[in-house]
Amino acid sequence: MSILVIGSVCGTTGLMSQVIAIGGLSILGCAGLILFALNFGWLAISFWNAVLGFAMRTTGGDPIRPRAIRSTGPVGRTAIVMPVYNEDVARVVAGLQSLAAGLAETGEAQSFDVFVLSDSSGPAAAAEAAMIEELRERGPDRPPIYYRRRNRNIGRKAGNIEDFIRRWGAAYRYMIVLDADSVMSAATILTLVRTMDAHPDVGIVQAPTVPTNRETAFARILQFANRLYGPIQSAGLACWTGGDGIYYGHNAIIRTDAFARLCGLPVLPGKPPLGGEILSHDFVEGALIRSGGYKVWLAPELSGSYEEMPANLVDFAKRDRRWCQGNLQHSRLLALPLLKPMGRLHLAMGVFSYLTAPLWLALLLLSTFYAIERAQGVTQYFKPGFNLFPNWPVATDWQIDLLLGITAAALFLPKLMGLALAMFSRAQRRAFGGAWRLFASCLAEIVFSSLMAPVMMLFQALAVASILLGRNIAWDTQPRHDRGVGWREAAHRLGWHTLIGLVWSIGVRAVAPDFFWWLMPIWLGLVLSVPLTVWSSRSSVGLALKRLGLFLTPEETQPPPELMRLRQALAARPQAEEQVAVAPAAALVPAEAGIAMPHLVWPQRKPAMVQQIQCSGTSDLT
Repeated sequence: MSILVIGSVCGTTGLMSQVIAIGGLSILGCAGLILFALNFGWLAISFWNAVLGFAMRTTGGDPIRPRAIRSTGPVGRTAIVMPVYNEDVARVVAGLQSLAAGLAETGEAQSFDVFVLSDSSGPAAAAEAAMIEELRERGPDRPPIYYRRRNRNIGRKAGNIEDFIRRWGAAYRYMIVLDADSVMSAATILTLVRTMDAHPDVGIVQAPTVPTNRETAFARILQFANRLYGPIQSAGLACWTGGDGIYYGHNAIIRTDAFARLCGLPVLPGKPPLGGEILSHDFVEGALIRSGGYKVWLAPELSGSYEEMPANLVDFAKRDRRWCQGNLQHSRLLALPLLKPMGRLHLAMGVFSYLTAPLWLALLLLSTFYAIERAQGVTQYFKPGFNLFPNWPVATDWQIDLLLGITAAALFLPKLMGLALAMFSRAQRRAFGGAWRLFASCLAEIVFSSLMAPVMMLFQALAVASILLGRNIAWDTQPRHDRGVGWREAAHRLGWHTLIGLVWSIGVRAVAPDFFWWLMPIWLGLVLSVPLTVWSSRSSVGLALKRLGLFLTPEETQPPPELMRLRQALAARPQAEEQVAVAPAAALVPAEAGIAMPHLVWPQRKPAMVQQIQCSGTSDLT
């Protein structure tokens, strides 16, 4: 993988240097060359990862990494934990209802306990307790559901999980972590547990997640893209990372004692946004598990693992801003002595995934300045002094065309590989709505994502700049419904995108008209950002596209039982809410059997050490 990426970067950078050298390697040209190498390097990683994944999918899997175990027999004692914080209570309970019913059908419900770990406050907390009590009374053959609420949201989600481990971790061999919008099939849960039983050297098995259940045009397009292109990316990542995979923080199984011993997070020195509590804890926890000698597997062959996503561009950008701050914090962790090379690589890739936005923006601006400079320059056939022959301009059209072709291939071939995999399978074609609808959806997705790319580039570039300037952000609950965006809100959030696009395009058109058309994919997306955001946030538009058979996914055309149960539970939830009229009675919780969870102390002058700290904060147990 590294040889392919390095070779691609060296080859394309060599071509770019030939183009730039025609006008002389000025400071501007050298800066552009460095920016191009960095940006194309990131693009090459994604491309070759997709090529590797495509090869794995077409040849039948990864011969290096063991497959998930689908055997029968008893399974290890497992806690299913769902941290929540002022979430949509009806959605949380509907997801738990679907999960409990699925486990009951397997006959293995006695091996699982479900914990709702709440940090909610106010009316949301009372509603949670009441509705979970009502759900808990539905059947004795289902796994017990316990509800624990902390009075203080210490450490956010990571602190919530830590509190569970300190109280009940010793009673469970494994824990499966779910988000409030997670759905997992019982078969997938049993497969995860049996895989861990069969491989005691594995600390985490991560199931890939498929976004589903949203109906706005924006969400439907992204759901389709993830479902069509995601499998080859997951297969490629699982192949080259092997036992050094990535943990995404949810829809994964964790060996509890290993997590308790190794994953106590340090508090970073300094103030937020780059100091204080670690926000994006999942990558760090995965790296710490690997540093303790355990493997982390990504299991791309597993299905039955779902999540939900923001319904519009504005909410998507807000969530991405939080992730940006969390990932940039990881730059502080790269020098920790105990991390293994792959752990550092994963953290570094998380950091660089957000630095690419300002780097691409800088490269585009430098390209604009370079095009303007060349458009205004006059060809000088004779330099000062004696010249025996004229200085004829050297054409570089073929290098430029080749560079554009290589870049376009790196961008779009992974999408075409995902399309090819679906087209070659009759079952997959039908699951995506048929060959013609699948092809039309893929083409429309490429156009939409191309228009949205410069918009997200500006959002991320601004996020990186604001974080580096010391601006912190609140980690609030994200909206988890099909929220539309009005014209006023879109203009407020994206008006500056439009202004930048207009000024950029008009200026280039006036000074360097030839470059105007090359820059069109950038300025057109910026100019159209407001109407595209409003249009794509409408559920009515998404449902109209659905009726036309566009952006269909297998989870819609062939819904699995767990998603059908979820939708039925959501449809019946208003009636269930009306039936809950009184506060729930206190219920039993398991006897506390906790594990001490030491925290990693941030290294000062000595190597990293470990010390145990006491968990602060109180809990209300139900």
